[in-house]
Amino acid sequence: MNDAILGLDIGTTSTKGVLFDLSGAELAAAERVYRLHTPQSGWVEQDPEALWQALLDVLCAITGRVGGRAHIRALALAAQSGSLLPVREDGRPVSPIITWLDGRTEALVARWKAQGLEAKVRAISGWHLYPGLCLPTIAWLRQHQAETFAAAQRFLSVNDFLVHRLTDRFCTNPSNAGGMQLLEVASGAWSEELCSLAGIEPGQLSEVLPAGAVIGRIRPEVSRRTGLPAETVVINGGHDQGCTALGLGVVSPGKVLLGSGTAWVVTGVTGTPDVSVLPPSLDLNFLPLPEQASEAARWTVSQSLGGLGASLDWLLRRCWSTTDPESSTARARAFAQLDASLAQTTPGGNGLFCLPVTGGHRAPAGDQRGALWGLRLDHSRADMARAVMEGAAYELRWALEPIRQAGMPVDRMWMVGGAASSPLWPTIVSDVTGVPLALPLGKHWPAVGAAILAGVGSGAFDSLAAGQARFQRPARRVEPDPERVMIYDGCFAAYRQLAARIGAQGRE
Repeated sequence: MNDAILGLDIGTTSTKGVLFDLSGAELAAAERVYRLHTPQSGWVEQDPEALWQALLDVLCAITGRVGGRAHIRALALAAQSGSLLPVREDGRPVSPIITWLDGRTEALVARWKAQGLEAKVRAISGWHLYPGLCLPTIAWLRQHQAETFAAAQRFLSVNDFLVHRLTDRFCTNPSNAGGMQLLEVASGAWSEELCSLAGIEPGQLSEVLPAGAVIGRIRPEVSRRTGLPAETVVINGGHDQGCTALGLGVVSPGKVLLGSGTAWVVTGVTGTPDVSVLPPSLDLNFLPLPEQASEAARWTVSQSLGGLGASLDWLLRRCWSTTDPESSTARARAFAQLDASLAQTTPGGNGLFCLPVTGGHRAPAGDQRGALWGLRLDHSRADMARAVMEGAAYELRWALEPIRQAGMPVDRMWMVGGAASSPLWPTIVSDVTGVPLALPLGKHWPAVGAAILAGVGSGAFDSLAAGQARFQRPARRVEPDPERVMIYDGCFAAYRQLAARIGAQGRE
């Protein structure tokens, strides 16, 4: 029986598990989707038990598919970041997960910005003030949901919650901790000052261990329920975007990654935690390198564009309806229908523009109002879908401008995530931005990065470089088309004017 390592991708709308042998070959994969809930305008929550059940279902599916053909020696998580779960001392939730897409703290964040707090928060944490991150969310709970705040003895990220369910240990990693906006980006320790701003103590947060560190064996109950070997070790993972970069080898300055799942994030690499030298639009976080790595300490520089992928998912649910929207098979069928219909559309969306329902270069999360502008009776649902795709690409181009102006080259982007698997969306992105793309063949890159950490941490790989070498994949190239670039130059100028006009109306 051959040893195997398991990478788990805990995303915003689904959990994926991918089992690899030690040569990097995929042995089995499974996915379970779950829903976002919007109990009030601007609120975006998740059921923590639904996430836990999805993880158990994925683990059961993986073990069922491989049977006795492989021995799973270790697993690690690549988890969504920024979402918050308040829990009791024993880890029982006292509220739903308040996701990074949530906008209930917009007024609080605006007040903090007006008080001049953003520069101080960014200097300590590396992050701008965003409504969906844990720092303002905890402060909002203290002010507006006193009972929930008082009942919470601990405040967890999604990573911490699932790791605790797997091992009985409250533990996190630097990149997921950084996404809570309560960590000092220079030292990797919880910030007394930021915790005080939130209204909590650092002791209410999970222990921070390096990526690749051994957390412990899975609980006996998890082994019984999933079929995982009792000796399976949980290795500390990282933020899903950071794990994607790790899996692709984007670990040195000059390389750029576009993650295009539910959230769209542009990520590069730097060798300094000094926020003052970065373009003002960028955030700083830890790259999930294991301590054993030969590379010097590295950080990621990124700009979140928020839930641009969620905008297309929203349209898909309403215009390509299925009898079971939670079914992966039904979603795949709907996307296939969407892709076929997009072949009949033309650049420029037939005069239709879409400002994203959630996300954008200026407001990656929050209580936003999107717009379909220029809608006519002859527009089809495919035109609307193309407008959503083009709107995301316009927002990306807008976000790249200050990066280029700061002298940081963007000569090529590695594009991964759901949008990268579309037959059309990468072409739109390349044509709108004018940047050549590399689309790595294969998928599940967050899970690949997590599996590499699992392999290094468990001793299956001698080094990070040895682990990465097992997972090298070829990439498909997408080059911008000069004629379409000219068309999109005009469309982008019109999009900027439209966004400015609608934004001004929204502030009236």
